[in-house]
Amino acid sequence: MINWKNIEQQLINFLKEQLALTKLENVTVGLSGGLDSAVVAILCKKAFGDNMSCVLMPSQFSSQSSIDDAKKLCEKFDIKYEIVNISPMIDAYINNMNNDKLRIGNYSARVRMSVLYDISSRDDSIVVGTSNKSELLLGYGTIFGDIACAINPIGQIYKSDEFEFAKYLGVIEEIISKKPSADLWEGQTDEGELGYTYKQMDDVLKLLVDENKSKEEIVVLGHDGNLVDMLKYRIKANEFKGKLPVIANIKWS
Repeated sequence: MINWKNIEQQLINFLKEQLALTKLENVTVGLSGGLDSAVVAILCKKAFGDNMSCVLMPSQFSSQSSIDDAKKLCEKFDIKYEIVNISPMIDAYINNMNNDKLRIGNYSARVRMSVLYDISSRDDSIVVGTSNKSELLLGYGTIFGDIACAINPIGQIYKSDEFEFAKYLGVIEEIISKKPSADLWEGQTDEGELGYTYKQMDDVLKLLVDENKSKEEIVVLGHDGNLVDMLKYRIKANEFKGKLPVIANIKWS
């Protein structure tokens, strides 16, 4: 049984310590109406009170429920928020993307992060990240998009465990019960794209990453070999997303 009270306090301390290092006083969180950003928003509210605010950034592909749920969460926890509709920004370029859902999704994520960083500049704040451990390991996020941030309090929490943490924190039921989705296009869900549930993937990721077990050992425990192969491939193929750009080492003499 995970001691979520202890985890909560660790993360609140982390947030306070990291913000203090910047000499700033405010934080900005992009709130999507999903589980990850809800958990981060609550942690930031507990850590910083009124020195935090959320930005809701719906597009023409966002579901109304995502916007409604984000607003309801803010009302419950007395969180300041503003809404920036990014539809016009996407419309300005969408004809160049040939209806490619992946490109549209990545572009939307980068537009949102551009807005967040502009608002953080306006407010003298830092952007707090909302990517969980499962997403970071699998590269299930857009580089320089939704995975961009100054600090990230939930990057060591697996998605399947995060539901329990969300319940502990008091996240509204509408957010906890919905299927995880980046809301990048109508009907899009994380698990639908990945082909497995987060519980299935996290059970294997914990063995693969945390316990360093081989495919053979994991399959013996009753897990799908194809799932293990998929996870190993995604981890390797997406490692670059978690690294700083490589800079050439020049020998001047």
